[in-house]
Amino acid sequence: MKKLGAFDWFATLLVIIGGLNWGLVGFFKWNLVDAIFGADSTGSRVVYAVVGLAALYVLAIMSNLGKKE
Repeated sequence: MKKLGAFDWFATLLVIIGGLNWGLVGFFKWNLVDAIFGADSTGSRVVYAVVGLAALYVLAIMSNLGKKE
């Protein structure tokens, strides 16, 4: 089984943080990213873009996790 490297773990962490933020939005109508960086700010857009790219990366590595080397 393939071991996860540091970048894999970092991307996974970003995806988890993004999921928790969506949970906050869904349950409490409170967006942590917007609270920190400001709604529709450049900072929040960068965070959303990086989390989105991390999600695509994690999706790609998930297909390799069950394979033997």
